[in-house]
Amino acid sequence: MSKKLALVLVIIAGLMFGLASLTNKPNKNQQSMTNSPDSLSSMVGKPAPDFSLQDQNGKLFKLSDMRGKRVVLFFNEGIMCYPACWNQMASLGADSKLNSELVVSASIVNDQADQWTQALKKMPELGKGTILLDTDKKVSQRYGMLSLPSSMHKGGMPGHTYLVIDGNGIVRYTFDDPQMGIRNDQIIEEVDKI
Repeated sequence: MSKKLALVLVIIAGLMFGLASLTNKPNKNQQSMTNSPDSLSSMVGKPAPDFSLQDQNGKLFKLSDMRGKRVVLFFNEGIMCYPACWNQMASLGADSKLNSELVVSASIVNDQADQWTQALKKMPELGKGTILLDTDKKVSQRYGMLSLPSSMHKGGMPGHTYLVIDGNGIVRYTFDDPQMGIRNDQIIEEVDKI
């Protein structure tokens, strides 16, 4: 075999190896989309990633500003999930045990603000709670919410998942709910343990 041919073969092999390693390595989005209930429970005892999102009224909500309070986050499908998510969100927002000086609850959806303006006209009780608009899905991705069992739109939207965070910003409880039930009593029980 000539030196030229051997060199060409080495270059081709190197290119193929490089291409294979690039295509087999998951990127950040793919990693978050492979979340499972095990990875959800592995969040317990770890700091909740900080984020800032606008609420349905245009007010900025920053998780780190909630230090000293217990925080309940409810990631859900939002506007398209009528009536289940709407009922869950309204119930969460109206519950005085989950919205007080010591406890803050917020629903995180991937919708646009104008969609919730229309929804609030249809179901005003939604306005009692805080609806955070994760329109670019970055917070949902960072938290690994897009491919849990409760997601009916795997990789594209959260399902119905609760997180309870303590006053130091540590995740203390997670619950993914494919049954889409109103879980206030269950969440209150977990909040009270902190």
